[in-house]
Amino acid sequence: MLPTASTKGRSGPQPRPNSFFPYLRRIVKWQQMDIEYTFWQMLNLCTSPKVVYQHTKYHKQTKNQWARDDPAFVVICSLLFSVSLIAYCAAYDHSAGHAVFVVISSLFVHFFLIGAILATFCWFFTNNYLREEAPHSYVVEQRVEWLYAFDVHCNSFFPMFVLLYVLPFLVRTTVFLYPIGVVLVLSPILCLSGFNPSRYFMNMYFSQRQYIS
Repeated sequence: MLPTASTKGRSGPQPRPNSFFPYLRRIVKWQQMDIEYTFWQMLNLCTSPKVVYQHTKYHKQTKNQWARDDPAFVVICSLLFSVSLIAYCAAYDHSAGHAVFVVISSLFVHFFLIGAILATFCWFFTNNYLREEAPHSYVVEQRVEWLYAFDVHCNSFFPMFVLLYVLPFLVRTTVFLYPIGVVLVLSPILCLSGFNPSRYFMNMYFSQRQYIS
């Protein structure tokens, strides 16, 4: 959880202004994108997601913003997704018009529109119900940016894209989606019982760490 308390009249890092529109403007400026760092992030999302999360924390500490200010990840992910869709349609589709429909609907509806809807829901739910209040601390109030919620969607989409689109030799790849059904069934039960899985496992982790040390 993010610390969210604020102390009036005390100095501290101020929240960054809305960076959504500068983010959109940088999409058409390819020379300003850090392509090498983006591919490094994509590799680590598939091999070591923890490293990407650590760099997100460093980004917050240096720029006071959780979200990426470089749209390179979204642009490259969209290009890779489009190439895989075109290759799929070239191999299996018999109609150019239907192939165009598949590419446009998959990219703009499945990736962008549904991703934006999920990011909006998680952004609203996180800022209103998951922030930890600490009224007597000296921590400046923090909120999750919408762009960071969309970054989380992109981060989770890329490894699944690699599994489902880049490795076509896999069969019955829908089994990777089965845990989603388990989560949907258990979530209401856990909420009603008051059990917090994240806090439980974090407490268990830190207790074991203190025992070992």
